[in-house]
Parts: sequence; C-alpha cells; structure tokens
Amino acid sequence: MSDRKSPLAPLKNEFYRTIWFASISSNLGGLIQGVGAAWLMASISRSENMVALVQASNTLPIMLFSLLSGAVADSFDRRKVMLLSQFFMLAVSVLLAVFAFLGQISPWSLLFFTFLIGSGTALNNPSWQASVGDMVPRSDLPAAVALNSMGFNITRSVGPALGGMIVAASGAAVAFLVNAFSYLPLAYALYRWRPEVPQTTLPREQLGAAISAGLRYVAMSPNILKVLFRSFVFGLTAVAILALLPVVARDMIAGGPLTYGILLGAFGAGAIAGALSSARLREILSSEDIVRLSFAGFALSTAVIGVSGSAWLTGVALLLAGACWVLALSLFNTVVQLSTPRWVVGRALSLYQTATFGGMATGSWLWGHVAETNGVGHALLVSALVMIVGVAIGFRLPMPPFASLDLDPLNRFNEPELRLDVKPRSGPIVVQIDYEIDDDDVQEFLSLMVERRRIRLRDGARNWALMRDLENPEVWTETYHTPTWVDYVRHNQRRTKADAETSDRLLGLHRGTSKPRVHRMIERQGIPPADDVFHQTHIEPH
Repeated sequence: MSDRKSPLAPLKNEFYRTIWFASISSNLGGLIQGVGAAWLMASISRSENMVALVQASNTLPIMLFSLLSGAVADSFDRRKVMLLSQFFMLAVSVLLAVFAFLGQISPWSLLFFTFLIGSGTALNNPSWQASVGDMVPRSDLPAAVALNSMGFNITRSVGPALGGMIVAASGAAVAFLVNAFSYLPLAYALYRWRPEVPQTTLPREQLGAAISAGLRYVAMSPNILKVLFRSFVFGLTAVAILALLPVVARDMIAGGPLTYGILLGAFGAGAIAGALSSARLREILSSEDIVRLSFAGFALSTAVIGVSGSAWLTGVALLLAGACWVLALSLFNTVVQLSTPRWVVGRALSLYQTATFGGMATGSWLWGHVAETNGVGHALLVSALVMIVGVAIGFRLPMPPFASLDLDPLNRFNEPELRLDVKPRSGPIVVQIDYEIDDDDVQEFLSLMVERRRIRLRDGARNWALMRDLENPEVWTETYHTPTWVDYVRHNQRRTKADAETSDRLLGLHRGTSKPRVHRMIERQGIPPADDVFHQTHIEPH
C-alpha cells in the first residue's frame, strides 16, 4: 500500500507527529478527568439526569462557542489560540482539583467546572482541526483526521480504566490533578512549533463580519449542510451510550468506577479498530454506505446494552459502538475539510462541531430525562430506534462523495488601478459585468448564472441580480454589491480553482469582441443641498 493510502502516512510529518503524540497525553488526562467527574456526580447525586448532565456540560460550550472560536481560528494565529486554550484548561483543572480536595464540590459546581473545561475545548478545537490541513498535504488529510480520532481512542481504551483505578484508589480529586498536568506536553509542543503564517495585505476581518462570512459560506454550500444535519442526528442519538454509561455500570451491571473505566476502554478499543479500517472502507464503500452502516451498527449496540445485564456482553457491544462512532465522526470531519477552502475552514469546522456537539448536548439531556422517568434500558432502546431513522434519512439526504475539489486560490484577480482615491473602507461598491449572449445560448447562460449566483453570495457578495437590456436583448448585466472596497478585493481573492469551470464556460458564451466589460462603481446616496425638490414644503395652517 502506498504512503498516500496508508493510515499512518501523516506521522511522517515531524510537526504533525510531535503534536499528535503530545495530544495523546492531553486526551489521556481529559478522559481521566471525565471518569472522575462522572463517577463523582454519580456518588454525590442519585439523579440519572444530573449524571447525564456531566456529559452535556462538557459538550454544551462547544455548541455555544464553536462558531466564535472558528472565526478566531481563521482570523488569528492558530498556534497562539491553542496555547491560550491549553493554559486556560490547565488553570480550571487545578481549581477543580483544589475544590475537590477541600470537599467543596456540589453537583452544580461540578457542572460549572466541567462547563469551563468544555469552553477551553471549544476554543481549542477549530484551531487544532484547521491546523491539520496546514501540517499535512491535502492527499493525507483523510488519514490525518482518522489518526486524530485513533489517537483519542487509543487513550480512550486505557484512559477510562486508568481513571477508574485512580478514582477507586485515590478519589476524584487526584484524577482532576492528573488532568491538569496532562496539558503541559501539548503546550510545550505548541510553543516549539513555528508554522508558516500566510501573508496578506488585507486588514483582518472583524469577528462579527468573519462569523457572518462563515455562516454565509456554509449556508450556500449544500454538501456541508448535509453533513451538518447528519452529524447532528448522529450526535443526538449516539450520545445516549456515553451519557448513561456510568448509570449502566452502577445499576445494570452493579459495578464500580473500575467497571465503568473498563467499559469505556472497550468503546475506545473499538474506535481504534474503526480508525485503522477507515482507509480500506473508503476504498470499497461510498461515504453514504459508511454513514448508514455506522448508524445501523450503533443502533444495534445501543439496543444490546439496553437489555444486557452482563458486563461481557455490554463490553462486546461497546466495541462495535466505538468503531461506528469513529467511522462516522471522522468521515463527517473529512468531508467538511475537503469541501472548504483554507480561508474559512475553521468556521466550517466550528459549525460542524456546533451541530455534532449540539446534538450530543441535547441528547445527553433528553436521554437522561427519559432514563429518569422510564429507566435506563428504556432510554437506550428508544435512542436505538431513533438512530434507525438516521439510516433512513440517508435516502433523502445522501452524503457527498469522497472526491476532493481543488480549493486552492484561483489567483486570477489583479486589483485594478483606480483614478479615484478609494480607501479600504470606502463603499458601498457596486459591480456590473456586461455579457453579450446569443439567443441559442441563453438557456445554458442562465443555468450557469444559477451557479454563479451561489458562488458570489457564498464569497460575500450582496444584492446579486441579473438584468437584460430591453433595447439590446443580447446584452445581459450581472450586478452585485460589497460593503467596502476591501470586501470587494477579499471577495475576489476567495475564488477557488474549483470555481474556474463556471467562469470559463461563461467566458466561452460571451460573443463580444473583448472580454465582458466590468464596471466598478462607488455608490453615493447624498442629495445636493441646492436641490429644491427635496426641500421640505411649508404648509400654512388653516
């Protein structure tokens, strides 16, 4: 098998390899902390809903803050953002350990601390995931995403069992302290990493504008929208196992924290197998086939756990669930990255995380509530039935294929020389492009303009319209606005090589003696003070 197809090929990259191994330490500590938090909640509260909310409090910040974090990842130095998040989570973990040692942890304070740690994760994740594309070639990106999942699940296979032993031997406070130290190797690796920062002459987008641009790009990208919806449904249903597993271990199997850790380890071992098999599965199955199998396999696992009272049978079911978990989530992540250019990849990934973790946070509350009122087994069986619906959704909203678009910048745009003194913030800018189209080509022209409109709006244009000259019907004018001149330049620099086909076909239909005429104008809406038409009319009172 060639390096391109090898699941371990990205590890040949020094930067990726160093940070990947350092992240294993951080993931290990996070899992130990998770076991400690879940079991501590199960110890200080008999409410199944409160136990499930531990998972929700860790995932809710990712749903709430990921879009802002994605805009930060695309607008600032990703390395510095990741360093900041690591030190923030370290500080919170130290405080959590101190309060636990002092015996000052209540159910709600525990949820507060896990929420803060989840907030650090929300800040870190878009920058980390977007940085993968900066470290490895695009051809290695699917393998790198799968390796990230495998690295996490390597720790998942041993971390929960280790966490269970630590909690059983020394208490949850020690588990929290171990997590605090686990951030140091990754922080050191990030400190030493010196990535190339792309140079640009354009000013940084304001965060509000960057968030709007990310939302607009995803809204005008049908493939990404399909992934977001499918990932939300998967997170909503699949999280039932992770959210309720502490209660399964405590009540259905009558085990302790070590049993809980071993069960999580089985889930992690299955996930490793799923990550190692993902490359081979991508060669023989379509993306939709893999997602359907993942939904169906997870549904089967959830149903088995819902009726099982055996630790061995539950462990076997968790092996299958772990494999399906990593296959689905790594595929969602890969498709988003392969469908997104570098300028907006952090925001696209953040919206993917918002959908996935929003589903998980909602599902953690939902299945915890169902378990509280009807029992854990009933909640798991209902979630399995809903997951079957996720299989059926694929017939209406199938996943896009694995084919990778060439999303490198097109670099055809040259900023024109202007005779007016236009500042970067000058605007609004109105652009008109005149085409001459034969009658026989009108239908093809209009079809191409549908795609042209989507590309324009996706990349930041506003008020797009297409007009036909009443006196010269062969003349068609495309028009759109941008708020400022710098937005116009940024809009044109966002064009990718994959968009070139539409532009080239439009040029091929143009029948003029030269290229389509482009008019770039600045809009002025002020009224001359001497214009009496707009003076207020004085009306004499009756």
